[in-house]
Amino acid sequence: MSAVRGWCPTAWRPMAAGDGLLVRVRPRLGRLDREQMLGLCAAAVRYGNGQIDVTNRANLQIRGATGSSWQALVAALVDLALVDPDPQREARRAILVAPDWQTGDDTHRIASELEVRLAELPELPGKVGFAIDAGAAPVLTSAPADFRIERAVTGRLILRAEGRETGVAIAPGGEVDALIALATWFVATGGAEAGRMARHTAPLPDWAAGDDHPAPPAAPLAPGRHPLGAAQPLPFGRIDAESFIAMLATSPASAVRTTPWRLLLIEGATHVPARDPLAATDACVGAPACPQASVATRDLAARLAPFIAGHLHVSGCAKGCARAAPASVVLTGRDGRYDLAFHARAGAPPAHAGLDAAQILDHFGAA
Repeated sequence: MSAVRGWCPTAWRPMAAGDGLLVRVRPRLGRLDREQMLGLCAAAVRYGNGQIDVTNRANLQIRGATGSSWQALVAALVDLALVDPDPQREARRAILVAPDWQTGDDTHRIASELEVRLAELPELPGKVGFAIDAGAAPVLTSAPADFRIERAVTGRLILRAEGRETGVAIAPGGEVDALIALATWFVATGGAEAGRMARHTAPLPDWAAGDDHPAPPAAPLAPGRHPLGAAQPLPFGRIDAESFIAMLATSPASAVRTTPWRLLLIEGATHVPARDPLAATDACVGAPACPQASVATRDLAARLAPFIAGHLHVSGCAKGCARAAPASVVLTGRDGRYDLAFHARAGAPPAHAGLDAAQILDHFGAA
């Protein structure tokens, strides 16, 4: 049985994993300038194991810190202005932004104001977060969030509570007031016990119960050229810090933006990345790095990917952390072996149970 944790790591509250402590960094507006990115990578090498994950909330997660190194790591991140020196304020900074924002546009304006007014938020459960998705069409629909500002079919901005199909139109300039008010209502009506907005069954207050539908979502960023530079794919959402430092040394990149799609949007980059052979593959970190996983994941996923038509998901346990949506082929670790299912989520009833890696490779002709 996999343990479900009710909180996410932060810089000030790291989480133990099989390869050390996880220290999460929430870049403001999802952006690190060149010096911040270089400094973060150097800190990951010095105080961690040099591996950095980009999460589905567009956070950066430094792996491999120890009980004796994580405080020095956090101090370095504070000096880089990547972590707030106030742990309580840092805990409130669960803000996901549409990564292609431009200075002064609605996404930039609203997210910047919310950062300034974090102290007005109530104490929220650890997994609760905000999505500021105020471009021409939503792009963060499939990314986890509890309270969303997004564009409606009418062209107006709406506040939408997760789990509700419609939202309420918000007057320009009143978006952050509305977010704070809805978060306050959530806590006051027992939302902390539910843990997430989608699980909170209390009727919305009248002022938040609108009937505006969000606009049809736009496609997320794809690898390749972008008006800001280039979108660089990350196999399994992983950055090797030393390799990234070497890449920046030969690149005119001025900044890096994080995304929830295993991509980095690199401002000023001129190199067009090659097609990622693992673009249709999800795999969590697996064993032994994750104590919940009973099987290794990423080596098997990399070997299988060329032989899979559609999306492949290899999960170390039934939690399915790497992918919440169904996949064409899903392998779920259980008691040291793999269960194989099709067009399903991790943990679904298998078509074939208890396979080892050799049997799986043989099944798909990849042996």
